[in-house]
Amino acid sequence: MFELTEYIGIIAFSVSGFFVAVRNKLDLLGILISTFLTALGGGIIRDISVGKIPFTFIHDYPAAIVFSIMVFMILLRFHKRNSIENKLFFILSDSIGLVSFSIGGAFIAIEANLNFTGILVISFITAVGGGIIRDIIINEVPFIFKTGFYGTVALLMGLGIYLLDLFKLTSPIFVIVLFTIGVLIRVTAYYKRWSIPLK
Repeated sequence: MFELTEYIGIIAFSVSGFFVAVRNKLDLLGILISTFLTALGGGIIRDISVGKIPFTFIHDYPAAIVFSIMVFMILLRFHKRNSIENKLFFILSDSIGLVSFSIGGAFIAIEANLNFTGILVISFITAVGGGIIRDIIINEVPFIFKTGFYGTVALLMGLGIYLLDLFKLTSPIFVIVLFTIGVLIRVTAYYKRWSIPLK
């Protein structure tokens, strides 16, 4: 189950990382770095945090997937299109990446025998860590600090996996249901402009 969520997250975040790079008018190297950081950065931080060799460093597929997605997007000339970041395709791919990595991070935390707090933190870091590093490098305020409900979805997914594990319900069907709910919440939050109020 972990590897499935990992690959889904890598594919989805590769797409969103590509679009962020295009929006900022980065060159080819910049696009490559943005795509790699968005797709793989959070997972690297996660694995180091739990004392593991990063998944990306011992498997060839993650980097190959990221590079293939980037080349595919360039061949389809997505980098020439305007305002793609606000389109449903971008929002959906980013939402799928967010939820997939949140769930995958929670599973890793449970495997590492972390407590409730540890599960939430690792789920959160896996989902948003790469995006934060990417935004800092391109001199932007990290997206998560401007959109309150984005990080909340990651925490909700971590909580969901924690509860499923607590009640021994981590079968694929329950995880798929949680995944679907997470994506729906994120997409709805985007279009309804949900946010966490300051007061």
